[in-house]
Amino acid sequence: MKKQQRFRVFAAIAALVLGVSIALTGCQKKGEVDKSSVARGFDEEGDIHYFDEEAVALAGGAATTETTAQAEATLAIVNQKRAAKGLPPVDWNEPLSQAAMVRAQECEKKFSHQRPDGTEWYTVNSQIMYGENLAHNYYNANSVVDAWMASPTHRANIETASYTKMGVAAYKAANGQWYWAQEFG
Repeated sequence: MKKQQRFRVFAAIAALVLGVSIALTGCQKKGEVDKSSVARGFDEEGDIHYFDEEAVALAGGAATTETTAQAEATLAIVNQKRAAKGLPPVDWNEPLSQAAMVRAQECEKKFSHQRPDGTEWYTVNSQIMYGENLAHNYYNANSVVDAWMASPTHRANIETASYTKMGVAAYKAANGQWYWAQEFG
């Protein structure tokens, strides 16, 4: 086989493996609940409020120019999707963005809506966090928003009219893996 043909075969196999990998991570078995998107009601707070001051302080230095640009682009794309549905835009919210960075970093340790210490996702700042979308291994705002919009539960968070604020963080781990957290309030 010629060098150019081998390259084409290799590229086709690589694209197939990547496509299958993306499909498998986004699929769920019949009857399973999609656990990569969650929400809670505004009335579920009760008298106890949570705020993880230490985690928020530690997450502050994780943003880079690249990840910050992707987070800002995510807001713009989400607002385009909301406008197409006749929904008002969500505003950027810095406290939600800080909470999102905490959650994105935590997802490197445990990709779940349960935090690595076993507490619930919203305990980063329970007074402002009412919906969360997570993603792993999407490398830009377009691809992550497309993936969220393709999932009914993620789409529902993005299209919830009562959400007026959003913070999003993209975290690029030392091994090159990307983790995303989108927080709504």
